[in-house]
Amino acid sequence: MRSFRRIGAFGAGAVAAVALVTAAPLPASASAPADNGDALEFTLYAKEVPAPGADESGPPPAVGDTFTFADDLYKTKGGDKVGRDGVICAVVRTSGEQSDANCVGTFVLNGGPGGQLTAQALTTFDVSDQAPSAFDLAVTGGTGDFKNAHGFIRVTPDGDYERMEFHLTR
Repeated sequence: MRSFRRIGAFGAGAVAAVALVTAAPLPASASAPADNGDALEFTLYAKEVPAPGADESGPPPAVGDTFTFADDLYKTKGGDKVGRDGVICAVVRTSGEQSDANCVGTFVLNGGPGGQLTAQALTTFDVSDQAPSAFDLAVTGGTGDFKNAHGFIRVTPDGDYERMEFHLTR
């Protein structure tokens, strides 16, 4: 059941987040791009913020089930916090041990660059797998420095964190 909840690290992947309380800038490699459509690439690490009373045991997911989660986002594992995310997922198909979930999330990033990014994915996962495989999120929009952003975010499990590689253009 753990992989079912951690499918998105939306933060991968992310819903309805607002202002940040930290002011740490993103890594130097993530400096704000020029307005000419330059690429913006950087890596962050997401660590889930457990919901009070969350129970990861129970029956396998069924079509129509939804779940939410939130992550804090860091420059490095255990490093400076640079944002947060919130995600909501809905199970849309099940077959044996595999399920498809449609997930939508919002990332709030602070510092240079700063703003919000939205992303979504239809992700297949194995409910018995405690180490889900990597997947990509499609960036669907943004605000602030990400106002015209598009691209993708590669999410890869990395111990207690998820590594999130942002590949954006604007």
